[in-house]
Amino acid sequence: MSQPGTLILIMAIAVLAPLLSYALGRRLPVPLVIFEIVLGIVIGPDVLGIAHHDATIDTLSDLGLSMLIFLAGYEIEFATVRGDTLRRSVRAWLAALALGLGTAFALSGGAVTKSFVIGTALTSTALGTVLPILRDSGDLKGRFGTVMMAFGAVGEFGPIIAMTVLLSGSGHPGRSTALLAAFAAVTAAAVCWALRPRRPWFADVIARTLHSSAQFAVRFVMLLLAAMLGLSHAFGLDTLLGAFAAGLLTRLVLQGAAPESSELILGRIEAMGFGFLVPVFFIVTGIDFDLKALLDGGRALLLLPVFLLLFLVVRGLPVYVLAPRDLARADRTALTLYSSTALPLVVAITTIGLDEKALTAGEAAALVGAGMVSVLVFPLLALRLRARSGSEVTAPPRPVSGTESW
Repeated sequence: MSQPGTLILIMAIAVLAPLLSYALGRRLPVPLVIFEIVLGIVIGPDVLGIAHHDATIDTLSDLGLSMLIFLAGYEIEFATVRGDTLRRSVRAWLAALALGLGTAFALSGGAVTKSFVIGTALTSTALGTVLPILRDSGDLKGRFGTVMMAFGAVGEFGPIIAMTVLLSGSGHPGRSTALLAAFAAVTAAAVCWALRPRRPWFADVIARTLHSSAQFAVRFVMLLLAAMLGLSHAFGLDTLLGAFAAGLLTRLVLQGAAPESSELILGRIEAMGFGFLVPVFFIVTGIDFDLKALLDGGRALLLLPVFLLLFLVVRGLPVYVLAPRDLARADRTALTLYSSTALPLVVAITTIGLDEKALTAGEAAALVGAGMVSVLVFPLLALRLRARSGSEVTAPPRPVSGTESW
């Protein structure tokens, strides 16, 4: 199928996926991303073979991933994610990184780059995927939501840093670390700028153009995103780091300059991301999914449950051990399951691994497949645990019609 035809097909799937999620959600809440990826696999070369993408669709997919990470960065409220909870979440992720790298090193027979790829992928948390589920169930508010935000934020931000240091720079982690420090310094300066009070005219322009074709606030946010993506690229770092930093900066600027309009502005950014770019990313992920490599030969298929178990052991076990003491056992287990849910960063990391020829197609498919199963299974189990515990639920659970993100 031609590129325009493939794009039409992708957008048709983007419309069909939430309908399927809504219909099934009455009986079993399935994250929307599962439908998007599975339908992408169906139209991809290994099943129907009717979708083939080119540079244009690849660019849209890359923008979708950047928007996904940007929105995840925007969701983080550092005013609530701090203190002992933040320290515990950092220690849990560092323990997961050490455990993941050690496990991957043993499994790969000492292959350094492969160990970096697999070990880093095992430490990720799909915060963007989990957040809508938490929001729909009412668990985002209260103590559990605050703890989950801390552990999820570190589980998303940590792997991005690790990717930058371990997987960027063509095997020169020292150089990547220096570049990362320089990027951090520039970002810190941008944060200081963002925290400064905005002049009255800035908020006035936002208010006057919010319901007009000018849309100054939306354009300003897109400029911030483009600037941080360009900055990370200029420093030779992964652009996901720039997208995440742009999300943090955007929250600071909007809440400082136009707090009364920030939610409306975010809604319009989310409409652009979740309504167009993010679905393209997940559907293209499905199209690119190497189903034959997963099913042929048997080894890759056997690796899938192994990786799924490792998500729980490597990422989940440190979370359970280091979770705040005031959480009940059921809530600690739910936190473990949510934190072990992974997919978008797994896709990004395995893509780097394939580009570096550190992973085989089967290994990459097994990792992504395990991430897909984690998104399907772990949040459902966590929802049941939270419903049984009945603690701090601020709204009655309702079917999760899907998640537009990690």
